[in-house]
Amino acid sequence: MTALYPVVVDINGVFRGKRLPASTTEKVFKGNLKLPASTLHVDIFGRDAIDSGLVLETGDRDGSVKPTERGPLPLTWVEDDVAFLPCQMYTHEGPLSPIDSRGQLQAVARACAEAGLTPVCATELEFYLFDPQLAEMQPPLVPRTSQRMVNAGLYSIDLLEALKGFTDDLYQACEAWDVPADAAISECGQGQFEVNLLHCADPVKAADDAALFKFIVRGVARKHGLGATFMAKPYGEDAGSGFHLHASMLDDEGGNVFDDGSEWGGDTLRAAVAGLLSSMAESTLLFAPHLNSFRRLRDGTHAPTMAAWGHDNRTAAVRIPASPGVARRFEHRVAGADANPYLVLTAVLAAALEGIAAKAEPPAPFTGNSYQQDLPRLPTSWTDALLVFQNSDFVERTFGAAFRRAFVAAKKQEIDTFAEAVSAFEIAAYRGEV
Repeated sequence: MTALYPVVVDINGVFRGKRLPASTTEKVFKGNLKLPASTLHVDIFGRDAIDSGLVLETGDRDGSVKPTERGPLPLTWVEDDVAFLPCQMYTHEGPLSPIDSRGQLQAVARACAEAGLTPVCATELEFYLFDPQLAEMQPPLVPRTSQRMVNAGLYSIDLLEALKGFTDDLYQACEAWDVPADAAISECGQGQFEVNLLHCADPVKAADDAALFKFIVRGVARKHGLGATFMAKPYGEDAGSGFHLHASMLDDEGGNVFDDGSEWGGDTLRAAVAGLLSSMAESTLLFAPHLNSFRRLRDGTHAPTMAAWGHDNRTAAVRIPASPGVARRFEHRVAGADANPYLVLTAVLAAALEGIAAKAEPPAPFTGNSYQQDLPRLPTSWTDALLVFQNSDFVERTFGAAFRRAFVAAKKQEIDTFAEAVSAFEIAAYRGEV
C-alpha cells in the first residue's frame, strides 16, 4: 500500500479526510490522527456551519479520528495501490462526537438490543449516470453507440448488457469492500439505475454498506468516463432517485416479531408503523435534506407526500410488501438517494422502536392512490421541513440538542446560499425570453 485515505462521514453523508503516505499511516491505527471536530458539520459546500456553536465558540478544536471495524478497503478502480479507511470522530475529551452520524445509529442499535430486538435492514439505492464532458446535465452515450440514454429503459436488459464493463467493475469493487450488492436494474429515468443491497442483521453495517456503495458507484463511473449522481431529482421531468429502506425486527431467539402468521403482520408491526407515521413529518429534513430533494417529493411521482401506510402499495410512505411471514417487514419510502444513510436509519429505527415500546396503533391502512386522498401531508418545502425539525421533541430525544443545532445551522446556511443564487432560467423568464 502506497497511500491511505482515512475518512469520516459528515452530516450530509459526504466522506471527508486526508491522504497519508504509507510511511505515516501507523498513527491512524493508534488513534493519533487529528481532524477539526467541525469537519463533521460542514454544509454541502464544505464550509463550516458557523451558527452550530461548535466552531468559533470552541476555538475550532481538533477531534481524534479512529478507524471503524471495516478496516482498510482497496480502491480497486484506480491504478495506485491505495486504500480507503472509514473512521469515526471522537472529541478532544475522549467520547465519540455527538455529531458523528455513525455514532447516532450505533446508539439506536444499542437501544434496540436493550429492548431485545435486532433490526434487519436492506436498502435500495437509485442513481443516474451522466456525461461528465458536458456543461449541462445530459445522459451519457450508450457504450459503443452514438445514442444517448434518453428513452425510458425500465428493466432494459439491452442497456444493462451495454454497460457490462461498468457493472462488472461495480460488483467487483462491492465484493472487495464486503458491500452485498444484489440485483441491478435499469430504471425509467434517462440513464437511471437501481441496485439493491442484501439484508443484514446489523443496522450499522447496512448503513455503512449504503454509504460505501455510493462512493464506489461514483469512483467506478469515473473509471469508465461516466459521471454518477445520487441527486434526488437531476431532471425535473424524469423520475426521482430514492433510498428505500426495508426493515424487520428479530427477537432474542431469531424470530421475526412482525410475523404473527397473518397475511400482513400483527400488533408489533402495526405499532412500529404507528411510530414511523407519528415522527415522519419531524424527520422529513433528514429524508429530504437539500433544495433538490423536494423536487422529488411531488404528487403522482411514486415518491410519497403523505404520512400514510398501505399493504403492497407503492404510493404509500410506509409500504408493507407481500412476502412470506419470515420476511414480514415494512418498506420506508420517503428518503431520497441524496440523504445520509446513517441518519435515515437512525430516524426510522428510533421511530419504530418508540412505536413498539408504546404499543401504538396506527390509523387504518389506506387503499388506492394516496395522492387523491385526504391524508396527513408531509412538509412540502425545504424551509417547512427545517422548521418542523427544529421544533421536534422526537429529534431532540433521538439525536440530542447539539446534533440538532449543528444540522439546522448547516441547512440554514445552505438555504441562504441557494436563495442568493439566480439561475439562467430565472433571468430568461423575467426578461421575457421563455
